[in-house]
Amino acid sequence: MNPNKTRYRTTNWPEYNRSLQNRGSLTVWISPDILWLDGARRGAQGRPKVYSDAAIQAILTLKVVFKLALRQARGLVSSLLKLLELDWPVPCFSTVSRRQATLTVKIPHRRQTGPLHLLVDSTGIKICGEGEWKVKKHGAEYHRSWRKVHLAIDAETLDVRAVEMTDHRQGDAVQTEELLAQLGPDEPLGSFSGDGAYDTRGVYRAAHARGGASHCAAPPQRQALE
Repeated sequence: MNPNKTRYRTTNWPEYNRSLQNRGSLTVWISPDILWLDGARRGAQGRPKVYSDAAIQAILTLKVVFKLALRQARGLVSSLLKLLELDWPVPCFSTVSRRQATLTVKIPHRRQTGPLHLLVDSTGIKICGEGEWKVKKHGAEYHRSWRKVHLAIDAETLDVRAVEMTDHRQGDAVQTEELLAQLGPDEPLGSFSGDGAYDTRGVYRAAHARGGASHCAAPPQRQALE
């Protein structure tokens, strides 16, 4: 016999209704202290940047969150700046499109007072589009394409601290140095933990060289036990 299912009865209807309404509540705030214009002068040739990386990243973030085209994202940012009474110019869609190819994304995170304990792993992303359509239309002779996302996560706050994107042929261990390079130079590394794919000499060397990690944990690979 199946056990009796627990039945819940809502008694606080006013609070329940408010919680449902708050799911549609939206607040977007752009700090007036953000460095919107890039006033730095560089010795490199070519036209200097007008807008900062933070401005381009803010527009692209709203584009992704609300699933907008670049022109629509520009219109949204323009209206938000107008509501906030900020007379900042907004880059055109072609500028945002060009800058996103070389943009260095800064991942927000909560600062730790002690050593950083990292958890690393990777996951796969299937690429959809024309390839998937051709498989359904003409058969399975077209192979699916995959990309790998390599992540480093703070074990205490669960904030994503580093991200690296590669194709499916790249191993996990070889991305360790790239992930660690995205951390701040003044952050000591307390531990580095991953699965058996990270049980290589290169990973241990990179983890200890990055900040003298006191503990680097990875289960031995299968062939190491044979």
